[in-house]
Amino acid sequence: MATDTPHKQRNPERRRLWGRAQGRPLSAHQARLVKTLLPKLAISLTPERLMAGLEHYGALSLEIGFGGAEHLLHQARENPGHGFIGAEPFLNGVAKALAGIDKDNLENLRLHHGDVRQVLDILPAASLQNIYILYPDPWPKPRHFKRRLIRGEFIKSLHKALKPGGNLYFASDIPSYVDWTLSRVLAHTGFNWAANSANDWLTPYPNWPSTRYEAKA
Repeated sequence: MATDTPHKQRNPERRRLWGRAQGRPLSAHQARLVKTLLPKLAISLTPERLMAGLEHYGALSLEIGFGGAEHLLHQARENPGHGFIGAEPFLNGVAKALAGIDKDNLENLRLHHGDVRQVLDILPAASLQNIYILYPDPWPKPRHFKRRLIRGEFIKSLHKALKPGGNLYFASDIPSYVDWTLSRVLAHTGFNWAANSANDWLTPYPNWPSTRYEAKA
């Protein structure tokens, strides 16, 4: 365990959990949206303004690491009375979300370009109906397990943010990461696993939009 700074001593799990922050260059349209639309949709990391623009929605959901934004945009389109926050550190993913928001004129979606833990730290307790973590980076090599998103303090933050009876959705194409996640989430004791048979967790939930990453996996 690193002991070089007091900050790391207090927050041993506070480490970077992703690789590259950007891939191929953005198109001119995407770059324009990042410059002009993102500032309007970016959530404020101050507790008193975090919910600005989302206060009047009956329910609120968070997608963590939304990738190409297919699922996030689908949920926002299908549930116009429901507010959504998407957190993604990869700029190309944020640009894709912005393009979809602009195309469909979605008003119920806010974005955070960065570490979702910054949002969870100030999110009011019991404020989320759903949390989606779909195909996170599995960091499959044992020496990289310390970078995995699903860890003790993070799970506590998820539980605190969810309303009683709220839902945590997780998907991965790496069986060992599914085992890792299930064992750690259930160890918290604040979660109940809803599956009664193998089909319950092997079959996507109703209205699941298949994503390009899922098809590739």
